[in-house]
Amino acid sequence: MPHNSILLQKKLFYKTKESLSSVLPITLIVLMLNFTVTPMPFSIRGLFLIGSFLLIIGMGLFTLGADMAMLPMGEHMGSHLTKSRKFLLMLATALIMGTMVTFAEPDLQVLAELTPGIPNMTLVLTVAVGVGVFLMIAVLRILFQWRLSYLLIGLYLAVFVIGAFVPAEYLAVAYDSGGVTTGPITVPFILAFGIGISSVRGGKSSHDDSFGLVAMCSVGPIMAVLILGIFFDSGAAASEAQSFAEASNVRELFHLFRGALPFYFREVAGALAPIVIFFLLFQLIALRLPVTKLIRMGIGIAYTFFGLVLFLTGVNVGFLPAGTYIGEYMGSLSWSWALIPLGIVMGYFVVAAEPAVHVLNEQVEDITGGAISKDAMLLALSSGVAISVGLAMCRIVFDVSLLYFLIPGYGIALALTFFVPKIFSAVAFDSGGVASGAMTATFLLPFALGACRSSGGDMMRDAFGIVALIAMTPLVTIQVMGLVYKFKVRVTEDEETEALGGVIDFEEDYLDWDVEEDYVDWDVSPGDGGSGNRDV
Repeated sequence: MPHNSILLQKKLFYKTKESLSSVLPITLIVLMLNFTVTPMPFSIRGLFLIGSFLLIIGMGLFTLGADMAMLPMGEHMGSHLTKSRKFLLMLATALIMGTMVTFAEPDLQVLAELTPGIPNMTLVLTVAVGVGVFLMIAVLRILFQWRLSYLLIGLYLAVFVIGAFVPAEYLAVAYDSGGVTTGPITVPFILAFGIGISSVRGGKSSHDDSFGLVAMCSVGPIMAVLILGIFFDSGAAASEAQSFAEASNVRELFHLFRGALPFYFREVAGALAPIVIFFLLFQLIALRLPVTKLIRMGIGIAYTFFGLVLFLTGVNVGFLPAGTYIGEYMGSLSWSWALIPLGIVMGYFVVAAEPAVHVLNEQVEDITGGAISKDAMLLALSSGVAISVGLAMCRIVFDVSLLYFLIPGYGIALALTFFVPKIFSAVAFDSGGVASGAMTATFLLPFALGACRSSGGDMMRDAFGIVALIAMTPLVTIQVMGLVYKFKVRVTEDEETEALGGVIDFEEDYLDWDVEEDYVDWDVSPGDGGSGNRDV
């Protein structure tokens, strides 16, 4: 037991150190802006600094908790359902869990609060059901081996066709909803659920099938909100300027955070409770995991809970006012074009502060045996988000339609699926949803709203859509990384074959590795019935 406690402390220290390196760059950028072009009032600057500290601690706790609880829960449920071969039960579970985890997603609540014209609960329920339905379709894709690229091409064509009948004011909100649904609660569970199903199903493409669920679950909300937008009066959509609490000293700053903590305690408790209860029922009826494993998961859930509470308190109380203020200040300047390079820089660094990004990157590195490293993933994601935030600022400054970026962007992304290894396409479309998480909803979206308001733009048409662009560009950058990887491997094989005189016959499909069925490191304890426990 003491050994386990020391190991846990080391892992928590590592996760916290990792979160520090993620949050520090964007914190330094905002401070540099504060002391140069956008001097912030004491209260906003103080809230931002305290929020940064909470982000670091919260992200460290959350990522450790996700490894210990959320990922194993999803893997066990997915693998058991596949082994049971109860087709309808598998689909029903996907529908229920997809709806529940999305309904609990904090990023979605933020988008609903910022979106005028649609009641909050109506938007949240529509998006949640959209994710649940499309998680079912994603499970069917794995079971029947439907090609992801064909499926995505058909779905996005349908999305653009439906969008032609929707008021322009709701187009951007619909596309944004596809990005915010895949956040810190949804991503760990959905990723692990897919891994559990594909590992039991097996086959040469099991590592490819492990990804793609998040991509499918990003399309569902877009389609659902587009259909919803047909029935709502766009004339009701009007956004009002937000007002933030003032503080004149450090004591009042801490009082603001202390006042917000109970609210996020209830929010996160309400979010995690249905997932935990559903898993416990599944445990009693079917799984029967050993007590030691349940205790470990319980500790992980506690880490996840407290981490999310601190993270959400930090981003909502500390980062949201700072993002709005900087956007309004920069948008009011005569040289508002500076929003574009500023957006590029902030976009490059802000994605590293998304907790779900680290979960995805580590899963990708594990599943591919290091062929796609988490550092390469982060570089591709950062580059993509930098481009997307720059494009979003171009829309605000030059009043450019969102579709001028989305249609060619998705066209390029879908075309690339025919030229890169399947796993890169699946990872790319997953990463698009993951990159647009809590930091996007509570810092970049308010930044865009503030810039649009002060520059006199149309809030619904110009400011909303930044999440959609952030969800789109990684689809291209990660698949371009796949093309580079494919070229390098091909060149290496040709050189080695030539050097050895053609003695060695390399496999044509170089990504079809000889992967054992249990490709994730498992630590099997004696007497646990042979059920693996993911070694984190």
